[in-house]
Amino acid sequence: MAVGKSSGVATAKNASQRKAVNADSAVSSYAASPVDSPHPSASSTSLSSLASNDAPAPKKKYGKLIDTYGNEFEVPEFTIKEIRDAIPKHCFERSNLRSFSYVARDIALLATTFYLWHNFVTPDYIPNKAARVVLWSVYTFLQGLFGTGIWVLAHECGHGAFSASKTVCNVTGWFLHSALLVPYYSWQLSHSKHHKATGNMERDMVFLPRTREQQATRLGKMVHELSELAEETPIVTLIHLLGQQLIGWWNYLLTNVTGHNNHERHREGRGKGKKNGFGGGVNHFDPRSPLYENRDAWAIVMSDIGIACTTSILVYLCKQFGTANMFVWYFLPYMWVNHWLVAITFLQHTDPSLPHYTEEEWDFVKGAAATIDREFGFIGRHLLHGIIETHVLHHYVSTIPFYNADEATEAIKPVMGKHYRADVQDGPIGFIKSMWKAARWCQWVEPTEGAEGPAKGVLFFRNRNGLGTAPAKVAAVAK
Repeated sequence: MAVGKSSGVATAKNASQRKAVNADSAVSSYAASPVDSPHPSASSTSLSSLASNDAPAPKKKYGKLIDTYGNEFEVPEFTIKEIRDAIPKHCFERSNLRSFSYVARDIALLATTFYLWHNFVTPDYIPNKAARVVLWSVYTFLQGLFGTGIWVLAHECGHGAFSASKTVCNVTGWFLHSALLVPYYSWQLSHSKHHKATGNMERDMVFLPRTREQQATRLGKMVHELSELAEETPIVTLIHLLGQQLIGWWNYLLTNVTGHNNHERHREGRGKGKKNGFGGGVNHFDPRSPLYENRDAWAIVMSDIGIACTTSILVYLCKQFGTANMFVWYFLPYMWVNHWLVAITFLQHTDPSLPHYTEEEWDFVKGAAATIDREFGFIGRHLLHGIIETHVLHHYVSTIPFYNADEATEAIKPVMGKHYRADVQDGPIGFIKSMWKAARWCQWVEPTEGAEGPAKGVLFFRNRNGLGTAPAKVAAVAK
């Protein structure tokens, strides 16, 4: 398996500089860089210029760190400046004409597919009902892929990678995401925070793994018992995966599942008494949600208006053409879009080789390196605009448009060296198989057994299924 084994780190001269990060994920200003204060809000979006002094601090002593595969893990020492300097300048250039040509192409694919199926996959042309069912199933799959391509282009808008104009990005992104029932600004804001805190166990917003303690609580066991539990049956893993793929996206939007749950730390007090889960007051639709700041209220309302407009159009179309038709024409492809979105995000941040970090040991470059590229063949590179194949680069410089991302990825590989991760074995089939592997291998995170000092802040996936490095043996606490 072509999998890298370590993550990246850049430290600056003092604590403030050490946490300075790449600007390109920012929502408020594409040219600014988020900075973590010594006691940051869990939902902070404060911005600052990238520290001009990029000199590394003295190397920390981590001792021996062991990832889930059993390989020794080293914290790398390259800097964000080295990453940016390695990328050819033209890779940062964004073309409105080229970006909109992809929008036009994807819409044309959606429209052409609908036209062909609506007019020719009919009893007149295909009398056999079973054959029509199969062909309409193919329709939902294809439309799901083309719809995911539209989703990715709106994602480019959210990062400022679609156009050099912030207005062009936001207007285009709002229309495209609203058409897919995605709250554009609400997602943009929370997704920006994910980029600013990737791999941070206290502040990451997407697919944040459970700690050993949280996993034990979920199972109703004691912490020391996890390493002694019987294997989780494959059927349980399958049920979990099916639930994740079917309702995971809307569960995230409505309850912030897989995001951090430290909302009490919100610097404006918006998180007081609020927790993830239904009825917990943490979602992507309420302007009062602790996922945002007071200044963001208008953006959340605009996102809700986009969802309301699309919902109204869908209700009208259901009345005009029938709910059953709309279920096949729109809603089943929409479920495919959600499936691909969750699968892609899950596998970008969940792998036996990936670390996570406590607040004390995290910085932006470490977190950005704790991601992985995969391969999905023609579908990934052309229909899904390379979002699967160039995600590591995307976490370092999010304003690079996808059509320049392959070249930029090749440029940063020498800087990252062995710390660049990619799992490309078996192509598209390998991508699908990785979902099962990640679900079986990656159940919670904990430090390497026997870790001391800073090493306690570098966490790796462990599982109860006897796969890879065994969970640490923890002594029972006497009552």
